[in-house]
Amino acid sequence: MQLKKSIQTLLLGFVLWICLWFSVEQNPMMAASFTEVRSIPQERMQTLPEATLNLEAGVDRFLKSIPAGYYTIGNVEGLKSLVTSRQPLLVDVRESSEYQSGHIPDAINIPLRTLTHNLNKIPRDRPVVLYCSTGYRSAMGVMTLHLLNYDNVQGFPPSFAGWKAAGEAIAKS
Repeated sequence: MQLKKSIQTLLLGFVLWICLWFSVEQNPMMAASFTEVRSIPQERMQTLPEATLNLEAGVDRFLKSIPAGYYTIGNVEGLKSLVTSRQPLLVDVRESSEYQSGHIPDAINIPLRTLTHNLNKIPRDRPVVLYCSTGYRSAMGVMTLHLLNYDNVQGFPPSFAGWKAAGEAIAKS
């Protein structure tokens, strides 16, 4: 069980690193180059270290094993039901100015960039749901907290945009 947890943590870290790399390095030229998907030529495969091939195979197996809805609450009704039944902590990971202009009622604001500095505000003994504007930052936050052994964290991919589009109540600070 501990080995499986270590492998999951390693793979989640790898995925988080890739997400962070894309967010920092992304530009139109690079984005265009990623639209051309090519497999690794056979001669290149022979020169890759075995450890790299094993890591790639492990990541591939892990990604293929992720069930639909992995660590997510997929719709507004699902979030409302969870809020009613289990009273999760809602964490808005957008910047403070975004939070102040409108947020889901009862949510606290911990901007993604400050997440690790605010772990004392994130309980381990009740559900925690992260959201942002469109789902990207909350996904990074969920991966980060899972890397830190928070097993009670989920994301809300519809995020604030989905909540607002559904006509739900909006709180302002």
